[in-house]
Amino acid sequence: MNDMRVPVIVDPAPSPPTAPRRTTVPPAATTIAAVRTALPPHRYAQDDLTEPIGDLCLPPGADRAVLRRLHASAGVRTRHLALPIERYAHLGDFGQSNDTWLAAGLELGEEALTGALQAAGLGPADVDLLVCITGVAAPSLDARLAGRIGLRPDAKRLPVFGLGCVAGAAGLARIHDYLRGHPDDTAVLLTVELCSLTLQKRDDSRANLVAGALFGDGAAALVARGSGSVGPGAAGPSVVATRSRLYPDTEQLLGWDIRASGFRVVIDAGVPGIVREHFGRHLRAFLAEHGLTTDDIGTWLCHPGGPRVLTAVTDSLGLPGDALDSARCSLATAGNMSSVSVLHVLQNTWESRRPEPGTWGLLMAMGPGFCSELVLLRW
Repeated sequence: MNDMRVPVIVDPAPSPPTAPRRTTVPPAATTIAAVRTALPPHRYAQDDLTEPIGDLCLPPGADRAVLRRLHASAGVRTRHLALPIERYAHLGDFGQSNDTWLAAGLELGEEALTGALQAAGLGPADVDLLVCITGVAAPSLDARLAGRIGLRPDAKRLPVFGLGCVAGAAGLARIHDYLRGHPDDTAVLLTVELCSLTLQKRDDSRANLVAGALFGDGAAALVARGSGSVGPGAAGPSVVATRSRLYPDTEQLLGWDIRASGFRVVIDAGVPGIVREHFGRHLRAFLAEHGLTTDDIGTWLCHPGGPRVLTAVTDSLGLPGDALDSARCSLATAGNMSSVSVLHVLQNTWESRRPEPGTWGLLMAMGPGFCSELVLLRW
């Protein structure tokens, strides 16, 4: 009799619910060694700027009710300006404003750059790459600073224009890209923003009035080191990953309309709506690629675009009401400094409540395009 065995089919046990995937943190390719902000000496309370800015922007005898409401609701208590407020009325054409930007920008840029290098325990000769978020000048601001502070003649330079408020985060992301390929190098991001010099005289458009209520001036520098050059001074967070996102058909929402009078700001009221519709979904997808959720992020470092934008970010991510307090504090004390602001938020967080080792952080900003940039950090 043949030995015939009937195969027994066993139903597999149901799989237990899977926990969120946790990826192994890759070796740090970029460590932030220092970040420093430099603010102009001309500091004003918001209330002391409202009427002088009205004198600049509004025709004589115009109703100032809208201007005053914008200043009161901007979330700004104090701001720093490149010039004393009374000098803005005497600025002439775009050429004169740009010359003023270059002179003041060199002073602030040097202060931020040398301060960051000193804090990192480095000197100008240690810089292999300088990425400079700059305005309109040739030679560019970084070239003019090179001999002034003592950069090596063979240091690489990359001036960048047109990224606006997103440039602080985007600049850090691109430095990270560079250091992944040059692990023995030291790279510096320098951003100089003198937004007050773009204020348009006798322009009572809502965008110009919003800019006059919201923006401040400043500079910031960030020193980053590759995995092969990290020394004892590199005590800051590491960059784990980055993500760029360009939102189609939104070019008209934010930017500059460049005219004979200079840079006329474009700020569309639809920006918070775009943030609510798209930002949270893309950010969650980015985190999920690294086995993370918003609950895993212990430190939120957000560009303070304005109260409505911060509320839209909070709502789109379902964050606690105090999650973006560091951004609101920066906005209150210095205004929206465009690309400088997210680095100002990073410095303040680093100095005031240094996160525990192992804490995840997310540095994020939005800007013209319309676009966003995300930088995942690990302290």
